[in-house]
Amino acid sequence: MGLKEDFDQAAKDALTLPASTTNDDKLVLYGLFKTATVGKPETSRPGIFDQKGRAKWDAWKKVEDKSKDEAMQDYILKVTQLKEA
Repeated sequence: MGLKEDFDQAAKDALTLPASTTNDDKLVLYGLFKTATVGKPETSRPGIFDQKGRAKWDAWKKVEDKSKDEAMQDYILKVTQLKEA
């Protein structure tokens, strides 16, 4: 399979990760997914009263310098690691 197909499969697999998956791991996946599918964040950081939105935006911002292909590869790797844990 190609990178896009592997990424799509990893995205489906991410929906069935164990309940023990930490919020930090979920935020890493979120950031990688957004970078792979959207690119760099072009919105402003959510306000202080939106803690969940702010955490997600920060996770996305951390990986904004990755190319879409790099983000896809890292996402696939992270999902694989979490499934095996």
